[in-house]
Amino acid sequence: MTFKRCFPPVADAHTRVLVLGSLPGEASLAQQQYYAHPQNRFWHLIGDVIGVGDLPTQPYDIRLQTLLAHGVGLWDVVAQARRDGSLDSRIREHAGNDLVALIESLPNLAAVAFNGATAARIGMKALGRHADCHPVIHLPSSSPAYTLPYAEKLRAWQALGVWVA
Repeated sequence: MTFKRCFPPVADAHTRVLVLGSLPGEASLAQQQYYAHPQNRFWHLIGDVIGVGDLPTQPYDIRLQTLLAHGVGLWDVVAQARRDGSLDSRIREHAGNDLVALIESLPNLAAVAFNGATAARIGMKALGRHADCHPVIHLPSSSPAYTLPYAEKLRAWQALGVWVA
């Protein structure tokens, strides 16, 4: 089993909320796109939060530009790991991303959000005392493996609305 690696961060000086996932799944790695699995609800959830309902149907580069225009950044807490399949529970031998360095490079950052429990568990350890510098939001996973109904996920994700344009 080879190491799977995350993508570069999507963030800029205008990022106000940074959404951190765990590690891209198989569909995302194959397409080299964040949240590429067609049943992952990330693009639907964040589109509803920022008021861009057709976000999931837009070309990938436009989706990323739209996120940045609304002050939303993306990255993963795991830089690389061994994992068979896409489930977070299968992550082994992981190395974390330097979340502190990214957060310190974002002058307008107002909040950090974790997409799912695994991202939160690993990310909170990585942030350490820096977790107290910004509000931290623990979101229900957008993954289809987490079977909470969409309306309940969206209710939690709408907490990001405070920081997005």
